[in-house]
Amino acid sequence: MKQKINSVLQQVLKEIKPSKEEFKNIEESLDELLKKLNKNIKNTKINAEIFVGGSFAKKTVIKKGDYDVDIFIRFDKKYNDNEIPDLTYKILKDFKTFRVHGSRDYFRIEIIPETFFEVIPVVKIKKPEEARNITDLSYFHVKYINKKIKSEKVLGDILLAKKFCYANKCYGAESYIKGFSGYALELLIYYYGSFLKFIKKIASIDKDEKTIIDIEKHYKNRQRIMMDLNSSKLKSPIILIDPTFKQRNALATLSYETLGEFRKACKQFLKNPGVKSFESRKANYNKIKQDAEKKNFEFVLIKAETDKQEGNIAGSKLLKFYNYLTGEMQKYFEIKDKGFQYNDDKTADYFFVVKNRKEILFSGPKTEDKINAGRFRQRHRNTFLKSGRIYAREKTYENAKDFINKWEKGNAQRMKEMYINRLEITENMQL
Repeated sequence: MKQKINSVLQQVLKEIKPSKEEFKNIEESLDELLKKLNKNIKNTKINAEIFVGGSFAKKTVIKKGDYDVDIFIRFDKKYNDNEIPDLTYKILKDFKTFRVHGSRDYFRIEIIPETFFEVIPVVKIKKPEEARNITDLSYFHVKYINKKIKSEKVLGDILLAKKFCYANKCYGAESYIKGFSGYALELLIYYYGSFLKFIKKIASIDKDEKTIIDIEKHYKNRQRIMMDLNSSKLKSPIILIDPTFKQRNALATLSYETLGEFRKACKQFLKNPGVKSFESRKANYNKIKQDAEKKNFEFVLIKAETDKQEGNIAGSKLLKFYNYLTGEMQKYFEIKDKGFQYNDDKTADYFFVVKNRKEILFSGPKTEDKINAGRFRQRHRNTFLKSGRIYAREKTYENAKDFINKWEKGNAQRMKEMYINRLEITENMQL
């Protein structure tokens, strides 16, 4: 089995490692861009300097359809957070840019096909404790990884980890993914020593266990971490103390649900290793529908659209609405299966496999509360009394599609408040 696993990993690594020619093309464009940016900084007399960060600087970028190269402009601390994005735009005046909104706006530039240069404004700080924004720590992250990881073998294992997580929808700290960031994976592979040791550890973790990793031993023991770290940093199933900043959990956004799905993928690969474990897969809606119909359940596929900017903002809004809609459907249906797929634009696909509840029971106010009891009776026809409280029974919708259509018409304002433009029930299984 070990030989088979190693053979698969070697094959995958060959496929995901960018070629020397690809790196050369990016480096040439990057050098030209940096010269122009440094010239503009000098001409505008803005107190700032540039450094290249992200996966490209750490040599942990994987081969895919397009590449992102992170360029950080470190501004002097005298500039406030509100003005540095605009100062960045001033530096980029000679380029066609796309402004990406976030906790601090940044800019995208496409100079060569399938390569995006992301220009990110940060504050030049001497110590991580001075950070005003998470991006201000990027400089320290690059320095740490480049100092600690020299081995080509470990760098290759980081590429495997990123590709494996990406294929299994666990890559990214965005709120609609709640998975592993690139930096967190780099730290985990460095800590465990290899991709294989990493996934074996994940596969063996108990679903309710909280794993704590302190690479630089900033704390004396587990108890001290639990006492000193902010409670918001302790909610994730894995607490990974950032080696560059002891007050930060590098996996604070990882959810138990995402880790659970990742554990399944790790176990599956270890049991039956194959290249397919590293290939991105979309939900097979046709199969899900067929399986549902065999059990006399209803399958419904919905496309939702938001008016928010694509990326983390759109994905987060679409996920939040999906969770809300799930709660609404649970009132009338038993949900046997469900799924969320963000489409990397302003849309997402939701699917539900449901069974009609036939009848639903509503609990109302106590009978002595005359005003609210009257209002309850106005909303519900079939009411009855039990133990001094008023209740109502109502038949549910005949099917989920009718429910969605009626719900959308009656909740236009709620959808608007949640930044959802449109819901569309679709029969197109090739989404």
